[in-house]
Amino acid sequence: MLVYPSSIDLSTCTLRLLSGHLAAQRREIGTRWRRLPVAHQALPALAHLRCGDTYAQLAAGFGIGIAIVYR
Repeated sequence: MLVYPSSIDLSTCTLRLLSGHLAAQRREIGTRWRRLPVAHQALPALAHLRCGDTYAQLAAGFGIGIAIVYR
């Protein structure tokens, strides 16, 4: 189970799968560095999709800015 201020009943395999896709996309488009590593980018996305949390709730829960959650 993934850890988030409220628990998300998703497997670590799901996080790894999405992280792999994000990393591949970064390599494909040649993007520069990001503030968050791919696993930390994937976790708010999964939390949003699974729990329906708003960007403001995700930002507060993960201790990041709303603009980072939006991107």
